[in-house]
Amino acid sequence: MNALNVTEYVQALGLQAKVASALMASASAATKNKALKALAAALRTQGPALQQANALDLERARAAGLAAPMVDRLQLTPKVLETCALGCEQLAAMPDVIGEIRGLQQQPSGIRVGQMRVPIGVFGMVYESRPNVTIEAASLAIKSGNAAILRGGSEAIESNRALALLVRAALEEAGLPQDAVQLVKTTDRDAVGQLIAMPEYVDVIIPRGGKGLIERIAAGAKVPVIKHLDGNCHSYVDDPCDLDMALRVVDNAKTQKYSPCNASESLLVARAVAPEFLPRMAAEFAKKGVEMRVCAESMPLLATVPGAKLVPATEQDWSEEYLAPIISIKIVAGVDEAIAHINRYSSHHTDAILTRDHVHAQQFLREVDSASVMVNASTRFADGFEYGLGAEIGISTDKFHARGPVGIEGLTSLKWVVLGQGEVRG
Repeated sequence: MNALNVTEYVQALGLQAKVASALMASASAATKNKALKALAAALRTQGPALQQANALDLERARAAGLAAPMVDRLQLTPKVLETCALGCEQLAAMPDVIGEIRGLQQQPSGIRVGQMRVPIGVFGMVYESRPNVTIEAASLAIKSGNAAILRGGSEAIESNRALALLVRAALEEAGLPQDAVQLVKTTDRDAVGQLIAMPEYVDVIIPRGGKGLIERIAAGAKVPVIKHLDGNCHSYVDDPCDLDMALRVVDNAKTQKYSPCNASESLLVARAVAPEFLPRMAAEFAKKGVEMRVCAESMPLLATVPGAKLVPATEQDWSEEYLAPIISIKIVAGVDEAIAHINRYSSHHTDAILTRDHVHAQQFLREVDSASVMVNASTRFADGFEYGLGAEIGISTDKFHARGPVGIEGLTSLKWVVLGQGEVRG
C-alpha cells in the first residue's frame, strides 16, 4: 500500500468511526451490554480458532528473534482469553455512566446547573504485542459509547484480525454499527502517522507499548494523548513490618510476571529490618534466577546467600524499568527517605509500602506522587480488571483528565447542562 493509499484508507476509517460514534452515543445500555455478552461468549467458543491464528504470530515472532518478554505478551492462552471474556461480562454488569448528571444545583436565578457524562467520541489506540488489548479496547469502547480505531503491532496481526472479526460480529448481533470498532489492517507504519494527526475524526490517542513507541506518538500527535512512559515501580519494606507478609508480597510484585509495567523493579528496605529481611528475600530471588543490582550497604548482607546473582547498583539502576528478572535493591533510613527516593526516581506509575505502622502508611499514601499508591499489597494489582473497571484501555501517569488505570470514565467527558423553566438573565 503506497503512501497515498494509506492516507485514503485511514481517512476512510476515521470517517466511518465518526459516523458510528454518533450511533454509539445514543445506544441504550441494554444494547451495549448485549454486544459485550455476545463478545464474551464468542471468546469462549472460538478459542481454538483464535489460538490457531495466534500460533502464526508466535511462530513468526520466534523466527524473527523477538525478545522473550515480547513473545510472552503476544500469547493468547486459554487463561488470557478467559480473562478477556470475564472483563466483557464485568463491564456488562456495571452501571452505564453515559447520560448520568451529577452535581445538579439550583442557582439564585432559578436555573439548575450540573454536568452530564458523555462519550469522548472516537479514540485511536496504537499498541504493541498484546493482542488481548484488542478486546480490552473494543469492550471499553462499546460500554462507554465510543467508536475506536485500533492499530496493533505487526507481530500480532493475525491474532488481532481474528479478534476484530469477533468484535464486529458481536456488534452486528446487538444491532450496533460494525464500524464502531475498526482494526487498521495494514502494518504500514505510515498508517500510525496518519491516525494520530486527524483531529477532524479522532478525539484522543492512547498509545500502549514500549517507551520508544509512546514517545514517538506523543511527539507526533495532533490530538490529545493518554499515556505513561515507564513502569519503574517500587516496593518499600518499612520498619515495623510483618516480614513474612513482605516476603510474599515483594516476591509476587517482582516474579509473578516480569513483562508488565506494574511489576516492581526496585526494592527499598528500612535499615532496621534489612539484616533480617534482605537475606531471606535474596534467597527467594536466587531460587528464581533474579539478578539483584544492590547498593553498597546491601552487598555484605547478601554476599553469603547461596546462588545469589549480585551486581553493584549504578545510578542508572534506580531509574530503570527492566521488564526482566532483575531488581534494584537499596537500604534506606526509613519512610521519609523511601518517599524521597521514590519521588525522585519513580515513573509515577505504582508504588507500595509494606508496613504495620498506620501513620507511615498514611504518610506514604499522601506524599508519594504516583498514579497508584498501595499499602500491604503487590504492585501487580495496578490493573483495570483488578480495580473493578472491567478492563483498562491503558495506564496514565498524567495528572489531568485520567490518571492510573483508565476504564470507562477515562473514555468520557463532561458537559454542562442547564435546566430552566423560562428564566432569562437580567
